[in-house]
This record gives sequence, structure tokens and C-alpha cells, in this order.
Amino acid sequence: AIVVRDTGVGISEELRGRIFGRFEKGSAAVRRGASGSGIGLSLVKELVDAHGGTITIESPRGGGSIFRISLPAQPTNSGTKLSAEISPAAILSTLKQVADWQLVHPSSSNQRYTERAWTWGAFYTGLMALSQIADSTKYHDAMLAKAKSFNWEPAPRIYHADDHCVSQSYLELYFKDREPAMFGPTKQRFDYILAHPATNDLRMGTRGAQDRWNWCDALFMGPPAWIRLYKATGDARYLDFMDREWRATSAYLYDPEEHLYFRDSTYFDKREANGKKIFWSRGNGWVLAGLARVLPFFPADDPRRKLYEQQFKEMAAKIASLQQADGLWRSSLLDPQSYPLQETSGSGFYTFALAWGINNGLLDRATYEPVVRKGWTALVACVTPDGKLEHVQPVGADPKHFEP
Repeated sequence: AIVVRDTGVGISEELRGRIFGRFEKGSAAVRRGASGSGIGLSLVKELVDAHGGTITIESPRGGGSIFRISLPAQPTNSGTKLSAEISPAAILSTLKQVADWQLVHPSSSNQRYTERAWTWGAFYTGLMALSQIADSTKYHDAMLAKAKSFNWEPAPRIYHADDHCVSQSYLELYFKDREPAMFGPTKQRFDYILAHPATNDLRMGTRGAQDRWNWCDALFMGPPAWIRLYKATGDARYLDFMDREWRATSAYLYDPEEHLYFRDSTYFDKREANGKKIFWSRGNGWVLAGLARVLPFFPADDPRRKLYEQQFKEMAAKIASLQQADGLWRSSLLDPQSYPLQETSGSGFYTFALAWGINNGLLDRATYEPVVRKGWTALVACVTPDGKLEHVQPVGADPKHFEP
């Protein structure tokens, strides 16, 4: 590893998302009239990428920045075809290659969202899961460096679930490293919410509506953080809040006939071209994966757990029935003919959640394992030789046509 430190003015979180771009200069450097070309960091990153390494930035408050460069001891397998074999070694190799690619390629959404935002949330949770089975500390260390650079803080909006998503990874780092400071800012934020709970209507468009979980994506963003804070502290208030708000969202957005979630209230009366209700693949993926991330921490003897298990089983059965012949799901769950493009974000969530359900005894292996195997094989086929996962629908709220 190579570590470079400076004592400058620091790099803002917004700038970190684009600092490795060609001819990019920090705003402070521009104000000072610095003569540099803004190409140095871009060249460094290209060299690190070419060797299969990673580069991360820490820029604590008060100025100064720390750049950490890690390079593999052995050549990487970048550029080689991924194996579709379903074995622990092959799966781990694929997970590592995809994670390695994402670590060194900032998201295209960084122009709008910072690295603490929900757009990175699913990746961070995957990175933490990978760190538990990887043969090195690389992924743990990468997430630790990011968390430190974020000062362990949730994103800025106090109530918005999207801005709580990153706290899931802070708490999982705490479970590993046992340093209470890792969840201190999250606890402070959630304690404020407990003292000043939002009570607004869940109808989208009303004032302050998204101060509560009034869109289905929120069930992945917020609840897993709340229940992990309960696990870390033993304080049942966090579990009680999560359960109360989940039930409110479920009662509002869950369709008991279709066993799927509307994205939000604006979709209640909308229909697809074939006349079916609009159920977005990634939206329901957020929920099913959210259930799989809440249930491991929900006390087994708590009678409230039954609702979560029942909903998980109902959704799993419905989702399995909607898998397409190629192993993936389409952006519109009930009108795949109108959206024929393969879509991997929802499909990835489903494959993960169904596998979790099998491994934890909630789903019948004989019924669901073929679905998982078919899904995994299809997902691997959507990964380029250098590790980029393609066919991901861009940021949105409903089924869309997009460039794969």
C-alpha cells in the first residue's frame, strides 16, 4: 500500500466524486489561481486501475487529505471471461472482480449524488457481505476508509431514508471492529427522530411526505439501519420504531392480491400497456432484499416477526413466478413484453434474497434453488471481462427503456 498525505484545505465530499476526472481542479485550487493542469490524479488513477488496484480518499474536517493506493500482490484476472460455474470459488471470484471494478469506477450518478447517498447503498452492503468471505481484508479496508472519510455521518437529510442507507455499513463495521464511535452520528440522528417523529400522511406529493417511508425503496434504505442500531445498542426503541413505520408503509403500498409493492401512491391507478398494474422490478427488489436484511436481526421469539416472514414468503413466490426464460426479470414485472431489455439491478436483488431465504430455512430448496441458479448464471453473463455489471436501469422510479 502507498499512503500520501497533505496539509491542504481538504477535498469536499461533492468534489471527491469527480476528482479523478481529466482536468479537474479543486475549487480552492481554482480560487488560489493554481497553475496545475488538473490531470495528475487522473493519470494516477489510470495507472492504478491498469494494475487492478484501488485508490481511496480521506479528507477529515479541518483540512488535509489522505490518498491510499493498494495494489495486488499478484496480477489480477482482469480481462478474463468469468465462470458461470456455481461453486464457492467461482462465485467468490466473480464477486471480487465486480467489486474491484466498482471500487475504481465512480458511479455516473456522482454528478448528482455524493458517495454517502443511496445510489452507493446497495454496493456498500454488498461490499460488507463480501468482506466476510473474502480471502483478504481489502473490502473491509475499502469500506472503512470511505466511512472515515464520511466522518461516520449519515447523509444530510434528517428524516429521509435514502440518507440513512450508508449507516447500515457503519454498523456492520462496528460489528466487526467494535468501536462505538462508528455508530455515534447515526445514533445521534436516530435519537433526534425518535424525539421528533414525523407524523405526515404517506401520500406522495404532500408536504414532508418523504420524511416517512412512503415509497417502497425506503424499506431497503432505512429499516436495516434502524434494526442494526437496535442490535448494536440493545435499545428496543429502534426496533419498535422500525416495526411501526414498516407496518405503516406495508399497509399503504403492499398489494395483498398481487403480493407486490407499488412504488408509491402515484402508481395506484396507473396501468401498463397490457392493462396490468405497474410494479417496478427494482422497487420490489429493494423491498425483498430489505426483508432479507431486516430478518437476521429481528428476535426469533418476537411475535411481530411473523408479518415479515409471511411477506417475504408471499413476495418470493410471486417473484419466482415472474422470472423470464433467460433467468432475469424485466423492468416491469407484470408487463415484460413492453420492456424486453434484460435488467440486472432488480434481478440481483431477487437472486440474493431468494438465496438468503433458502439458506435460512424460509424457502423450500427444491422449489427455489433452480430459480437462484438460473438467476445467478444470467447475472454472470451480464458482467464484462473486466468486471463491469451491465444492463442496469439508471436512477428512476418505474419501468423504463434504457441503454444496456
